[in-house]
Amino acid sequence: MNMNHYSVVIIGAGPAGLTAGYELIKQGIKPIVLEAGDKVGGISRTETYKGYRFDIGGHRFYTKIGEVQQIWQEILAADFIKVPRLSRIYYGGKFYSYPLSLFNTLSNLGIIPSIFILFSYLKAKVKTRLFPGPEPDNFEDWAIDRFGYRLYRIFFKTYTEKVWGIPCSRIRADWAAQRIQGMSLKRAVVNALFGSQNAKSLIKKFDYPVLGPGMMWERCQEIIESQGAMVQLNTAVTRIEREGTWIKSITARQGDRTIQIFGDRFISSMPITALVQRLDPPAPERVLTAARSLKYRDFLIVALIVNQPDLFPDNWIYIHSPEFKVGRIQNFKNWSAAMVPNPNKTCLGMEYFCSEGDALWELSNTELIDLASREVVELNLASKLSAIEDGFVIRQRKAYPVYDGEYRQHLQVIQEYLKQFDNLQTIGRNGMHRYNNQDHSMLTGLLAAKNILGEQHDLWNVNTERSYYEDFTKEERSSLKKQSQLEKLPTAISSKVN
Repeated sequence: MNMNHYSVVIIGAGPAGLTAGYELIKQGIKPIVLEAGDKVGGISRTETYKGYRFDIGGHRFYTKIGEVQQIWQEILAADFIKVPRLSRIYYGGKFYSYPLSLFNTLSNLGIIPSIFILFSYLKAKVKTRLFPGPEPDNFEDWAIDRFGYRLYRIFFKTYTEKVWGIPCSRIRADWAAQRIQGMSLKRAVVNALFGSQNAKSLIKKFDYPVLGPGMMWERCQEIIESQGAMVQLNTAVTRIEREGTWIKSITARQGDRTIQIFGDRFISSMPITALVQRLDPPAPERVLTAARSLKYRDFLIVALIVNQPDLFPDNWIYIHSPEFKVGRIQNFKNWSAAMVPNPNKTCLGMEYFCSEGDALWELSNTELIDLASREVVELNLASKLSAIEDGFVIRQRKAYPVYDGEYRQHLQVIQEYLKQFDNLQTIGRNGMHRYNNQDHSMLTGLLAAKNILGEQHDLWNVNTERSYYEDFTKEERSSLKKQSQLEKLPTAISSKVN
């Protein structure tokens, strides 16, 4: 067993972990970064198959966090391209503009259904105004209160349940309370129905690395290693040794080899459930029970190579119709032409939300490629099955932390326990069991590094909605100074998965 000592040990080489490493090397600290996978980037990596490049879910580079934007520019400024944003919703055999537009929505729905939607919306508003009650605690009631049942059924229910695999009545209302409002989806829906000119629209263009988001993190890895720090791939943490509330070392497996790494400070973006379960001596049973109770949603992407140059203009399409298993379809050529080596062909990413062990997850790669091929033809997005030349499957475990009815109480138990460790910080989507976007994850990594450098920030008080929609300056960052971790956990999630 090899024994090494580092001032900072970072577990996970996704956006959060690599941002922490990048900030530390800029200040002369050389951490070691450990990654269980064979490439950096986490769920923001770019996979390659026969020269075709594709994302695990699609990642727009758009933020109003000034420090995150600065990091992106420092690392990859010359390799960004501007991409026009276009996405639509498929429901009931028709495509709806997203954000919703008045003419398109009325044209697709027809006058009579539109009138029913209008009355359903007004009924919900009148009920809320005349008979106010406690704030709904589940997503279904929350959405119906705000949009009416009919609009909820078309534009929320089917897609949300496809993504999470549980009824909307079992998803907490705080799952989307901040993000839907912040994304102006409510205003967009009202705009679609009433033609209001006051509604904000989603961004029209975004930055994107010419070879996909993994390009950002591969370049970040190169910079970190060029400064004498280490990023070790295929290194899975199996044990985290502690003395009381002080992390002493970690044990990791590299193929047939086991290594032990000692450190002064530890930053972890591995799933918080796995972190707790790998502690030695073990965490208290109530903490282990909470860790076992937190749930994740897994993810499959089937990349199809289609022998057609142009299929549809969207970056991605949301598939709300329940008769199709696919949840979202990416058109990688429309993100960057360089993602597809042959201009006469197209590469689509058919995204399926599932849970490890269920029927969809257990399908063979061949069966998944056949399913994806049939569905893209039935959706009239490809002309015929014979046009689909090849396919490739990626399975992503623990892609999305689930916000079910019990998650908050379980997460609170774990959070209260881990805050006792003076030399451990958890960051990122899985490290905090919070559905962060890429820039939010980066912000937690950045602030964790600044904590090591002497500042004091409570990472759990990063306000996700504020950081996404308003400029996040150094002055504003001071408001995130350490506060009691007993405060209510802020949550923010988009109804559309990123």
